Amino acid sequence: MISRRALELATAILTGSFGVAVVVQSLDNGIGWSSEGVDAGTFPFLTGIIIIAGSLYNLVRGVVPVGTPANVPVAITSVELRRLAGLFVPAAIFVAAIPLLGMYVASAAYVFAVLAIPRHQSVLRSAVTAAATALALYVVFERMFQVSLPHGALAAALGF
Repeated sequence: MISRRALELATAILTGSFGVAVVVQSLDNGIGWSSEGVDAGTFPFLTGIIIIAGSLYNLVRGVVPVGTPANVPVAITSVELRRLAGLFVPAAIFVAAIPLLGMYVASAAYVFAVLAIPRHQSVLRSAVTAAATALALYVVFERMFQVSLPHGALAAALGF
């Protein structure tokens, strides 16, 4: 189980780290004025400062005990954590499989797994939906938009 306070602190640290990265990169691009006008890094720098300020505010609110929802002892119960894992784990496996299997095969496998394993659909219907998804991705991106999605190491090994 995860407490609401821990969740808020982790989120504040994560967003604050993102803000610091934006500020540091903006400094590399230059902030201020040049002969052409505002330097490229000025607006991202200001955005990073705003993100850092908001993160610090949330960090202080998470640390200082106040009679708010942050004092609720449990923000995510074990049942909710399992549901969250049920969404996140298949998506993470899908993303990790794209470089190996390619977008089309990985998408078909993901759709099949999400529909067939929890028994939301029959195996045949899941297989048809997975094949239709891969075909639709191919037609839309490769044929209509003429944008090649990642084909993966499998396609390279098979010579496609």
